[in-house]
Amino acid sequence: MNREELNWLLQTIQDAETAKRFVSAQYERRRISLQVMADVARERGWISRTANQFLTAAMPHSTEYATTELRVAIA
Repeated sequence: MNREELNWLLQTIQDAETAKRFVSAQYERRRISLQVMADVARERGWISRTANQFLTAAMPHSTEYATTELRVAIA
């Protein structure tokens, strides 16, 4: 699933918390990439710019750590 498809699906979800859980579940089921999850979270204001800069710097070195940080930032 790409970012456009995910955003289209998210339009039907009214509650922000439910939308966050949906995105997280899609990532856990490997339907979306970490990059798509980060892009959607940034677009929707779920994570701060500082967290995004940290993730961008951390991703090439440790995807697992970056994933944990993103999921904490979204929650």
